[in-house]
Amino acid sequence: MSTPAQQFDYVIVGSGIAGLYAALKAREHGSVLVLTKSSIDECNTRYAQGGIAAPIGEGDSAQLHLEDTIRAGAGLVDSEAARILTEEAADRIADLVGFGVPFDTLDGEITLGREGAHSLPRILHAGGDATGAHIELTLTGVARLSRITVLEHCLAARLRVTNDAIEGVEALDCRTNTPLDFSCRVLILATGGAGQLYKVSTNPTVTTGDGIALAYRAGAEVMDLEFFQFHPTALRMPGVQPFLISEAVRGEGAFLRNAQGRVFMTEYDPAAELAPRDVVARAILTEMTKAGTDHVYLDVTHLPPSRVTSRFPQIYRFCLDHGLDITTDRIPVSPAAHYTMGGVRTNTWGETNIRGLYACGEAACTGVHGANRLASNSLLETIVFAKRVIQRSLLKELKVNEASAEAVSLSQPSPADVPPLDLGALQSLMWDKVGIVRDGRSLAEAKAVTSAWQASFGEPTDRPSHELANLLLCARLVTEGALMREESRGAHYRSDFPERSQAWHRHIVFRRHA
Repeated sequence: MSTPAQQFDYVIVGSGIAGLYAALKAREHGSVLVLTKSSIDECNTRYAQGGIAAPIGEGDSAQLHLEDTIRAGAGLVDSEAARILTEEAADRIADLVGFGVPFDTLDGEITLGREGAHSLPRILHAGGDATGAHIELTLTGVARLSRITVLEHCLAARLRVTNDAIEGVEALDCRTNTPLDFSCRVLILATGGAGQLYKVSTNPTVTTGDGIALAYRAGAEVMDLEFFQFHPTALRMPGVQPFLISEAVRGEGAFLRNAQGRVFMTEYDPAAELAPRDVVARAILTEMTKAGTDHVYLDVTHLPPSRVTSRFPQIYRFCLDHGLDITTDRIPVSPAAHYTMGGVRTNTWGETNIRGLYACGEAACTGVHGANRLASNSLLETIVFAKRVIQRSLLKELKVNEASAEAVSLSQPSPADVPPLDLGALQSLMWDKVGIVRDGRSLAEAKAVTSAWQASFGEPTDRPSHELANLLLCARLVTEGALMREESRGAHYRSDFPERSQAWHRHIVFRRHA
């Protein structure tokens, strides 16, 4: 006889900033369960160095922040979502201060930094380049003292949906492989992105696209997955895992130099080092290709050493631990997969097309980032839309996100002669064929291989096989979206269609059809 499902008002999958913030807001309105497949403090947001954007400085405004966000998004930003993001920013920062997040201050006022494509300084930091970690640790501490049930090492395996309404989630205890079952009125996906799709990535190993895969299999719509942001500057040293070198370093005045030591960004964009991330990443890739090297250099040696060490303590210590003193030595860097701009399609309240199923944070796609995320809007998005999810969930009759775009389904898997599937093979395929610069031939090859892998994939039985299955599904979605979009826009660049096309001034939405 099966064990009855445990009942909660809210089940939240994921323990990053989006999940914890939603949990802390939901605890006031019912019982809350947080499921996290690792420990509560292992997530992508804790690695966020750059900071969190908010228009709170002198001369700044929500309108200016909105304009910068829309400009960066290359024509695909949902203007209503972006308006909400920028207008609610100051109040959500106040919430974080209330929870105890120690933002950096000078003479009693929060200090603000400048990053690429922002017209004014509006980036808040905590502990210099440890902003994500400070927010995560603060919210974790509050959650541990709250009426919130947290199950660590517990992976969400399948969403239970009946008549287009959420009923609950089947999960797996990763330590014992024991199945678990939970029922709920509201289920919130806050699982982060799919950064582990790529061989070179700034993301931790937990970012395996779980929420996107869960939602798609349950019949929810996913959108914009072809737009994958590659951060221009990750540390590139032999034997060292890629380590993010924050955009804030360029905001402080660092220069990018090629293999010959020449500053080159002015040749690619008038904003030079502060150009949008997709422009900088492709410029670096071009310089690497010209020189036949796997890196360029980021140079802060002209800045006062005390400024560098106090402003970027994490980066300074990490590099020093690997024999590199960034106050005297140039930093070898190259682009790396960084942020999933697409995700589970939601409206501005975090609702999906399944009643009672919500998504927020990097797992969601509100349309606020468009084709190219504005720097440091991601942490802001987590708290703005997590709050709105809880607000909407209080309505007695839960709504359904109304579809405004035609959804397509993935093509049927087809057999092919392909190499054996493992995580490394998938990551290499995506890096080589569906990376920073793409073309139709490479994308078609990736589609054939991922399709064949899916056709032969068995039923997942443990955490590694569940994660690989989720990444494989996300790879199919990213690849097919990129193959369909015959243009270059934002982070999606195709060498065979290098120009932006008005015909593609629209979103690609996938939905599984029974």
